Amino acid sequence: MLLAMVVRSVLTHGLPRAIARVPGLKHLPVVKLLLVGELALVARRHLQHLDAAERSRLAALVRRGRGLTTPERAELRGLVAKLDSRAFAGSAVQRLSPLPLPKRLTRARY
Repeated sequence: MLLAMVVRSVLTHGLPRAIARVPGLKHLPVVKLLLVGELALVARRHLQHLDAAERSRLAALVRRGRGLTTPERAELRGLVAKLDSRAFAGSAVQRLSPLPLPKRLTRARY
């Protein structure tokens, strides 16, 4: 669910901006597919930092959404922190950007 929200956000906000910068790119639907594939690989790499039980627990907590108790929210915060969202965002932007980004944005803490 978290991955779906990130991908949806990139597709609705980031991708149109990237396409607008390169003339003729919007006429190439294959490029969109490649970008989505790149983002899926980046997300997969970051999700692999959780073990199988943690991944399933993360999915269960995200599915429950607003009905989480205080301990469950703390658990969700811990799992998301383990994913290192800053490094994930930096990696995703690095894959989409035609220019290299500073290492402080793309370097993970692990």
